[in-house]
Amino acid sequence: MSYAGTDNRVLGYLGRALSLEMSAVQLYMTQARLVAAWGLAEPAERLRSEANEEMEHAERIIARMLSLGVAPNASQLRPVRLGSSLQELLQHNHAFENELVRLYDDAARHCARAGDDNGRMFFEKLLEEERSHSQELLEWLETLRQPAVGAAPPGAVF
Repeated sequence: MSYAGTDNRVLGYLGRALSLEMSAVQLYMTQARLVAAWGLAEPAERLRSEANEEMEHAERIIARMLSLGVAPNASQLRPVRLGSSLQELLQHNHAFENELVRLYDDAARHCARAGDDNGRMFFEKLLEEERSHSQELLEWLETLRQPAVGAAPPGAVF
């Protein structure tokens, strides 16, 4: 049901992107519930916000697929990776976001080589947003690694 002349590789990138974005929604929603159960209200809210952002990406991909005459189908959701600390969750998330960055970078390059400017711009916008998200996760991780103001250094005995 795709329009004539639609690049099958672009359709493949869109399908993988939808699967990954829906997996990200599931991941962040699950993590938000988990950290809320740990009593961490602010990180839970931040993770819920991340889930909403990823859902917006999925909606844009669905709209793109429909505009190309393709029925959207997230073929496989990734299993949710959990951990025993917020830092461990964020490390998983950073690795996941980097996978999205690689996918969108590859897709944008393919579209550029194929002369598909609309596709290239579509994937470049998602790439920009995922790179920003990856950087935000790194910064969040860094704040967790810094000792709290007034905290005793590790190993201090009183």
